[in-house]
Amino acid sequence: MISFIVLLIVASILGSIGAAIAGKKETGCLVSIALGFIGAMLGRWISQQLEFSDIWTLTIRDTEIPVFWTIAGSALFVAVLNLLSGRGRPE
Repeated sequence: MISFIVLLIVASILGSIGAAIAGKKETGCLVSIALGFIGAMLGRWISQQLEFSDIWTLTIRDTEIPVFWTIAGSALFVAVLNLLSGRGRPE
């Protein structure tokens, strides 16, 4: 149970960092956690498609978290959402 809570905290932190890079300043805890998990999946998929290695991996018990690719995937996901929703465009 403790490792699951730690995973949620790490996903929240990494998702928040990725969202901040993409220009989204205010995200709630649940949104940050979702961004962290989506970013991890998206980032890992992109790195595998491009045949890049994991730059920095955090291991919690048996779970490996690709820190760099999670942040990059979160930032990319938020940037695409902002683009599709019309937010972040200068007026």
